[in-house]
Amino acid sequence: MGLDAIVQEIKAKGKAEADRISGETYQEVSKIISEAESQAAKLKTAKQEAAKKEIERLRQQELSSAHLEVKRAMLNARKELLDEVYEKAKDSVGKLPADKNQKLLSSIIKKNENSNTKVYSRAKDMPSVKKLTKLQYAGEIDCIGGVIIENADGTEYLDLRYDTILKNVSEKSLKPVSDILFG
Repeated sequence: MGLDAIVQEIKAKGKAEADRISGETYQEVSKIISEAESQAAKLKTAKQEAAKKEIERLRQQELSSAHLEVKRAMLNARKELLDEVYEKAKDSVGKLPADKNQKLLSSIIKKNENSNTKVYSRAKDMPSVKKLTKLQYAGEIDCIGGVIIENADGTEYLDLRYDTILKNVSEKSLKPVSDILFG
């Protein structure tokens, strides 16, 4: 065997070894690329799912916020309407005809004058109140009508002003009235 034959054999073995290493490297690179693509696909799917969930969460949050805003606006409108009705009722009570006002004052005073000594009313009602009772007329009060009746030492009094009665009735009946009107 000559030197050329040995060189040719070494070259052939080297080429075969290089081809084998190249093939193994190609397989290893292909495996790494395949795993990377698989990981990238999984990551992409996970990110898409997270984005979908976040979008849905934001949509629900905005929807809830919009519902609350609508509810708040409806409640404000209802309150304004009920306040307007209250003010109209207050105006109507303040403008009661003299005969009806006198009957109402008479009823209130007769039911509450026992064991009391003083009475207060608005200036407009002073003559009527003085005629309707033997209680001492103690002065004028700022109201739409009605009276305040007080005991002798001033420690107890009955607030029977129309304003107060109307306010108490309004507060007690606010929910039932609201339920009837607005369901």
